[in-house]
Amino acid sequence: MMSRRALLLSLSLLSPVAAHAAEAPKATPTPAAPASADSFKGQAALLPADSVTKHHLNGIAYTAHAGTLILRDSDGKPTARMFYVAYTKDGASAGTRPVSYFFNGGPGAATAYLNLGAAGPKVLNMPEKDPTDGTHAKLGDNPDSWLPATDMVFIDAVGTGYSRPTDPTKAGDTFYGVKQDASAFAKAIELWTANNNRQSSPHYLVGESYGGIRSIQVANALQMEQGILLNGIVMLSPALEMPLLDTDNNPLSAALLMPSLISAHQNQSVTPESAAAAYEWAMGPYLTKVANRIPTGEDAKSFYADIAARTGLPAEIIAKEHGVPAVGAHDIMSRNGRLYGLYDFTQSIADPASDGLGDSPDPTLFGFGRAYGNAFSGYAANDLGFRTPLTYDLLSMSVNASWKWSDGGPAPIHQIPVLNKLLALDPGLRVFVANGYYDLACPFGTARWMKDHLTVGAERVSLHLYQGGHMLYTRPASRHALAQDVNAWMQQDAAQ
Repeated sequence: MMSRRALLLSLSLLSPVAAHAAEAPKATPTPAAPASADSFKGQAALLPADSVTKHHLNGIAYTAHAGTLILRDSDGKPTARMFYVAYTKDGASAGTRPVSYFFNGGPGAATAYLNLGAAGPKVLNMPEKDPTDGTHAKLGDNPDSWLPATDMVFIDAVGTGYSRPTDPTKAGDTFYGVKQDASAFAKAIELWTANNNRQSSPHYLVGESYGGIRSIQVANALQMEQGILLNGIVMLSPALEMPLLDTDNNPLSAALLMPSLISAHQNQSVTPESAAAAYEWAMGPYLTKVANRIPTGEDAKSFYADIAARTGLPAEIIAKEHGVPAVGAHDIMSRNGRLYGLYDFTQSIADPASDGLGDSPDPTLFGFGRAYGNAFSGYAANDLGFRTPLTYDLLSMSVNASWKWSDGGPAPIHQIPVLNKLLALDPGLRVFVANGYYDLACPFGTARWMKDHLTVGAERVSLHLYQGGHMLYTRPASRHALAQDVNAWMQQDAAQ
């Protein structure tokens, strides 16, 4: 069974919350012509015609296109309308201008996080004095947009955001599984590429959280089903091998988590060197100890005291849990009346259940992160001219609950063999992995372990660490550094 922690990978929310004012549109929306004469029923019929608007950002003129891509079955009948927002630089050469396709995770998450949090031309900024205060988040121009480096297409998975299946009763079998989902995204990408004559552009995928798994699977589906080869994949806080996120029954997973706990305790003093040292300790002395018999006597006392000193967690809790902190448990996440976050273990809020009674909701998942849903729906309507009575579904729990992790049962398929194959078949493919030091949901140790266990192309996989947690881009300095690093990384292709 998957642990609770492993299922909550999207940083996505259940519903939109209080309004955040979007800026006035830069131009009057111009509805695009309908893509086809198809008639739709139910929620799919509530999606309007595409809208095209003109904008400027930091001296760059760009076009925003908000609309849907129609997926079809083998008989040509529509099966879904996938919502997307594309930002394309005006006047750029389509043949040489890179284009990046974005998706989030979950499974069941929409792309508002990456669009308004990291790379899009608008950004939702949390208050500097309290980054956990989503009530006072403000939407404004993004000085760290990826638009100078690449055109961008943000695509919501079927059942999330504004993407809707035409027949909800068949959506589970058609879309809600690792392979089905990858094929749907691959086809949507092919449709946008063909509709916009971008076949010769450099192509990139960008995925967050479960989007790590999704990016590997979509890359494979693009190559095998659509004949599209990629220049690169960008993974943000990726889930890569699901068993490595379940620390309850896996000593290796516990060891891969430990460097993030240590880094969170070091906080602002953490460095790439200290993170590397924490990883070596975790994969050496720590893993050797927790993978063997439970220590006793002075050996146990010394071992647990060492863990407590490195992580800042109470020694008595470490001892009770035999050196493997039960991440997500109240006695780990709550200290001195403050509740710390799974997605950023340096952020905390007042614990509503500090007495141990009742629920202790995650500060990111159930707090400030909820601001992205309503902020995006206002932005889509007011800036992009895409107005619909549908609720923007930032996280669909029904999609998450219906997910098929493998063809043969609930166990997740393994990604490293697929990535090995991609790197072998496409010697031009490169991978950029970004992690936050303080992320306990998808610890940075799992990315290093993945790279260390590739048998092909490991030198084409670059690992990058930033101050922050799972949503590292919510910190302005980290968002800026990420944009600079991705820009430089993409420029390596342009130089070849």
